[in-house]
Amino acid sequence: MARRKHGGQGRLDGLVRPVRYARSRDRYRPPPSVYRWLNRRIGPPAISLGLVPADVIILEVEGRRTGVLRRTTMVRASSGGAFYVVSLAGESDWVRNVRAAGGQVVIRGRQRRAARLTELPVRERPAVIRAYLLRWGRRPGSRPVAREARYYFGVGPDAPEAELQAVAEHYPVFRIEYG
Repeated sequence: MARRKHGGQGRLDGLVRPVRYARSRDRYRPPPSVYRWLNRRIGPPAISLGLVPADVIILEVEGRRTGVLRRTTMVRASSGGAFYVVSLAGESDWVRNVRAAGGQVVIRGRQRRAARLTELPVRERPAVIRAYLLRWGRRPGSRPVAREARYYFGVGPDAPEAELQAVAEHYPVFRIEYG
């Protein structure tokens, strides 16, 4: 059994099961180090070569303190014809960096494009969180939806709007506006 740290995370969380971000909503929840290492080493080439779904992207933003370019691999959700990114770890470093950069980022997929991220008000986040859970044609209540709903957001697989609204303040959501 893997030892747990960082709010109940195990070594293999992020690889064989979702990271348990919902356990500690009131503080930053960094992903496990193995997950971060794989995202730095494997993610960029796999994304550039098109070996992963098109909604797996790399967000590039300058660090708020150092000015050094920071890259984060994440999944883009679509809802109502627009694209979004959801911070599963809440007030993470990439969220703070995006805010400090005034939303100016670069999104890398198979191409590299300048973009602006605009943070959604809390009342608009539940629809995007649901779209994130149901991405790639997933069915409500399916095993992947149930696991991610529980681990990432601490809700049931068929959570009503009110339940998603109750947790939405802990999960920053940004609309991607390609420029």
